[in-house]
Amino acid sequence: MSDFSGYSSACALLFDLDGTIIDSRVGIVSTLHAVIAALGHTPDPQIDLTWVVGPPLAELMEEVIGAYGDRRVAEAIALYRHFYAERGRFLTPVFPEMDRLLRTLKDSAIRIFTATSKPASLARQILEQHGLDSCFEAICGAGDDDSGGEKPEMIARIASEYGLTPRRTLMIGDRRFDISGAHANQIRGLGVLWGYGGAAELTAAGADMLVETPGALGDAIIGQFEALSRHPA
Repeated sequence: MSDFSGYSSACALLFDLDGTIIDSRVGIVSTLHAVIAALGHTPDPQIDLTWVVGPPLAELMEEVIGAYGDRRVAEAIALYRHFYAERGRFLTPVFPEMDRLLRTLKDSAIRIFTATSKPASLARQILEQHGLDSCFEAICGAGDDDSGGEKPEMIARIASEYGLTPRRTLMIGDRRFDISGAHANQIRGLGVLWGYGGAAELTAAGADMLVETPGALGDAIIGQFEALSRHPA
């Protein structure tokens, strides 16, 4: 396991949740199917839902139910919240090695935060059920009404509220939203390949580094912090 003992609290990490820490696809897709059925449609297995992990809820819901000619977005969002809280959030295993990495980081001086498009309250519940909530200085995300879920504004808010230095901060995520949100705030973005975006999406977004596996993430973090120390602003 990587050694983070040489790093101070001047360094910070922002972690996306879905597709980075937890494998949430099954929980999200099964919840969407429940919503579609509750709205009176038969879920079509031919409709690709592999892209749904990452975008803000209102944005993805409009497209998902729009495929069925339905425009009841507000009702769909309310149903989604109900079904996800009831069942979907329990279908969220932690990716192998991420548990150990987060616990190792917790024992270092590096400051650790989430930056997720999920409501922060729901993110906390999920991390609590895995015993990982205490690894983070703050669990940051959207509001309970899904406001504030856009990554550029969210990352700016976290950096301002907690006094983070962009040149000593890294964003880690699996989708283009994570990378573009980081870059909008002059923060390096590491793209992880075990999530839902893939190498092509992350490369097109300008990821500063692609990380193949959770087991390689610790050394990637160290490499990026070392690169930042060699090239100060």
